Amino acid sequence: MEKEQLEHSLGHNRRKFLSKVSLGIGSLALGSLLIPDLFRKGVAEDDIMDALPHFAPKAKRVIYLFQNGAPSQLESFDYKPLLNKQAGMELPDSIRMGQRLTGMTSGQSSFPLVGSYYGFQQYGEARAWISDLFPYTAKVVDDICIVKSMYTEAINHDPALTFFQTGAQVGNRPSMGSWLSYGLGNENNNLPAFCVLLSKGKGNGQGVYSKLWTNGFLDSVHQGVQFSASEDPVLYLNDPKGMRREDRRRMLDKIAQLNQINYQAFGDPEITAKIQQYEMAFRMQTAVPEVTDISKEPDSIIKMYGPDCLVPGTYAANCLLARKLSESGVRFVQLYHQGWDQHDNLPSEMAKQAKDVDQASAALIQDLKQRGLLDETLVIWGGEFGRTNYCQGEIQLDNYGRDHHPKAFSIWMAGGGVKPGIVYGETDEFGYNITENPVHVHDFHATILHLMGVDHERLTYKHLGRRYRLTDVHGHVVKDLLV
Repeated sequence: MEKEQLEHSLGHNRRKFLSKVSLGIGSLALGSLLIPDLFRKGVAEDDIMDALPHFAPKAKRVIYLFQNGAPSQLESFDYKPLLNKQAGMELPDSIRMGQRLTGMTSGQSSFPLVGSYYGFQQYGEARAWISDLFPYTAKVVDDICIVKSMYTEAINHDPALTFFQTGAQVGNRPSMGSWLSYGLGNENNNLPAFCVLLSKGKGNGQGVYSKLWTNGFLDSVHQGVQFSASEDPVLYLNDPKGMRREDRRRMLDKIAQLNQINYQAFGDPEITAKIQQYEMAFRMQTAVPEVTDISKEPDSIIKMYGPDCLVPGTYAANCLLARKLSESGVRFVQLYHQGWDQHDNLPSEMAKQAKDVDQASAALIQDLKQRGLLDETLVIWGGEFGRTNYCQGEIQLDNYGRDHHPKAFSIWMAGGGVKPGIVYGETDEFGYNITENPVHVHDFHATILHLMGVDHERLTYKHLGRRYRLTDVHGHVVKDLLV
């Protein structure tokens, strides 16, 4: 009791003491919020931040077209005619080699092989095999790099999806977009560094959730900002009716003053993050309506992306919006398209899904290229794992399904320093195991960071006594993919 009275009379206790000694640092932090570039070269965590980018970047921005639910590589980019020839025959034990199966097919007594219902043709200088489901992608094959040797450890959607987005199968880790926002900051101070777009296809969908674009243990200013298909693209951004812009400005100034007092008292960095978020929202009130307005896009662009680009919330509309956001300086645009989980009825469902995405994905490549933006914009297309070469359940050659397959699957990348017109990696004749140039998820992340001018081993953040990074303690840059 006497100790508490003494602390009260002196106006000091441990919390106040620590907060007072941090005032100088706090003032610097607040100054960097009010004038973002003021201390850009001098504020760093062990000289990490002031060294960024670590080397000359090939890409300035990323557009990630995530195909949520895992599209089958065997009906897209990994042509395996042997599966058609041996349809109905058992998967050889020498190929499976005792590898674990997912819960969907672990109880099956047999594993009958099933080939693609759709044909494949060769395209481009690399003579890449592409399914007939993707005729528009086939037209831009010389602009993309197809990676057929991706693999992961995750066998179910939630951990696999989380792994690709955050570098870990568990939650509460910063997403890739958040890491790039933290490391490289904004290009356009009127828009977030990290934006998220959602669309739903016609197939069996897997859910997406905010933990996929979370800031994790990074400051909340690095969380992805979700755009919606509603009249208000960013919810709660507009002022209430009757409020003038100058009134909003005065209100924000007063709130900032109060938050500054709280920060000086408690030293909580989330208070400064809140100030920064208020300011960003104020600037976005002008920038967002402009960047989401497609009324000025010429008819040739609408025709290129297809009529669905006029319907807000569709994949095509989001691809066009992704281009506009990237063109406006958004560092990382994450697009999720749901509906790729074809455990049955794959020939019918995958055809609808491919039709949803094929034209707009290829249009995005063409659009960026004709604007001179493809060389500095990395575009990625792919899901969280692949699909089995055997049928899930009873085999029907015209109506089959495929289970999850993490051991080998395909993605493609374009622009931003990636070699165009190549096919990288290979799988065995059954499409089950990788035989050349495996690329792990951590390698994938390390390569993306490298293209953005970031050494994945040096972009770290200390949390709970440990330094974390997107690639954890793994990953290497796949230099064969780089220009």
